[in-house]
Amino acid sequence: MARVVVKLWEFKTGNVVRSSPAIGSDGTVYVGSWDKKLYAINGRSGVKLWEFETGGFVFSSPAIGSDGTVYVGSMDEKLYAINGKSGVKLWEFKTGGRVDSSPAIGSDGTVYVGSYDNKLYAINGKSGVKLWEFVTGSLVEASPAIGSDGTVYVGSFKKLYAINGKTGVKLWEFETGGWFSSGRVDSSPAIGSDGTVYVGAKDKTLYAIRTDSQGPAQSPWPMRGQNARHTGCAPK
Repeated sequence: MARVVVKLWEFKTGNVVRSSPAIGSDGTVYVGSWDKKLYAINGRSGVKLWEFETGGFVFSSPAIGSDGTVYVGSMDEKLYAINGKSGVKLWEFKTGGRVDSSPAIGSDGTVYVGSYDNKLYAINGKSGVKLWEFVTGSLVEASPAIGSDGTVYVGSFKKLYAINGKTGVKLWEFETGGWFSSGRVDSSPAIGSDGTVYVGAKDKTLYAIRTDSQGPAQSPWPMRGQNARHTGCAPK
């Protein structure tokens, strides 16, 4: 007998939803839409708690800090920090290109995010002040991942970069195969418990790369989806 699938609720936005939801420790669901908005929704009832409007499509998936702050990018070239309870904007940071990359959060609260201006940014999670920027060879659509030693891993044009999370200095780079854009790394890295970094590329290949990290960072949101299983749930 086929299992009966029960829909608990549905919530309608004003456009396409490509953003992946993030779930707060209290069960609130946060998700972006191409209607330019980030929504906070009661996970049990599907009732909207608040909405926050950006200046562009929200393709980026939210990340949740230890204090409940929600970080999300927009195609208006900005990263936003929003109070998870009230929906009030705490700060915004302007990059030079659209922000499809989903933020990652380090153990010290630093927020890392990529932009179509070819850069990875490190931003103070409390103030929104830029700590450093790292220039890659092309747009950064992929989301960064943070290792236990603070190393930040992110993909760009045919390369995966390992960057010192404190200084922004490149530690090493790994080049994929393929010609021109066929080796581009739009895949967001995942970090295994032994520190192995897994990442895909447009050369039709999944790569496993040995690193000096001993697993993901012990932080609120070390990679896209919060963990290697991409459950999207903030730690309680």
